[in-house]
Amino acid sequence: MKYIYVFMFWTICFVCSAQTTSCLADLDNSGVVEVQDILTLLSDFGCITDCEASDINNDGIVNVSDVLLMLSVFSGSCPPEETLGYNMLLMGHSFFKPYANRIGEIAIDAGFVNQTQTVVFAGGTNGYPISLWNDTGVDNQLIKAVLDNGDVDVFGMVADIRQIANESLNGHRYWIEYARQNNPDVTIFLSISAPAYPDNWEQMAQELGYATIQEAYAAHITQDVNVALIDTLRAEFPSTNIFSIPTGQACVNLWQMHQDYLLLDDIDYMGEFENSLFTDALGHQGEMTAQTGALMWLKGLYNVDLTTNDFDTGFNTDLQTVAEDAMNSHDPDYNQ
Repeated sequence: MKYIYVFMFWTICFVCSAQTTSCLADLDNSGVVEVQDILTLLSDFGCITDCEASDINNDGIVNVSDVLLMLSVFSGSCPPEETLGYNMLLMGHSFFKPYANRIGEIAIDAGFVNQTQTVVFAGGTNGYPISLWNDTGVDNQLIKAVLDNGDVDVFGMVADIRQIANESLNGHRYWIEYARQNNPDVTIFLSISAPAYPDNWEQMAQELGYATIQEAYAAHITQDVNVALIDTLRAEFPSTNIFSIPTGQACVNLWQMHQDYLLLDDIDYMGEFENSLFTDALGHQGEMTAQTGALMWLKGLYNVDLTTNDFDTGFNTDLQTVAEDAMNSHDPDYNQ
């Protein structure tokens, strides 16, 4: 009778953590505990070394207890690890904020459960990494408090053409050093902003010696961010995953589509947020531009095939394809 009671007690306690054990019993990561998992477990039966995956209860041997555990959750589902969302810390200025505010909704819609983010916003130059590092107020304290918790998966910062190169490098460097103290496996990404003042883009490109704004922005991505920042930071932090997302390409590509009358929506060049590419002369994003950039983040962070993504952007223009094309033009060496 005693043994029956112990067995029942063990079963009840086990059911309380069935979701966790179901994940452990899904040996082939198919998302469900099935016959293949049982066959794999039986093939390791009696194993005491190099068989951690099949040792479900982690007692040092693959035995009857592991078989019983697997049978108790047979046919149980477990979300594959790659569908779990990240806990993100995102900090930047007003060219960064629209994407940070939308990535959660878009990621969860794409099936990445438990996606969470803390967004720290400071306007203009105050949103640069070096400015937030030197800040003595609540923004700096909040960022450090989130990092001190030790559970940040992804840390996103802005990379802006207006930043002085050395200050930009130091800002990113200081924050990465701090983040790694309690988050040694943190992933770092830099969101590359579009140039300011879109009215002046063509003139700016010509003054820099380029025929188009597309060429000028591509050169900025390569020279000022990927080489000057990413390569240097990767060399300093070789064990940390550091990459870039050319988010400003959304602005540049939609600007060109507007010029060529290729947008399938009644969108103004500049005006109200809901129906314009830009809301002011500085180049702050309208809704269409913000949605496209957020989709680029989804691609960059989760490697989603945007051609199959069905998030409702609210526009007739296929923003998923615009975002997919923009990301596919990015140098793969600087993807995640």
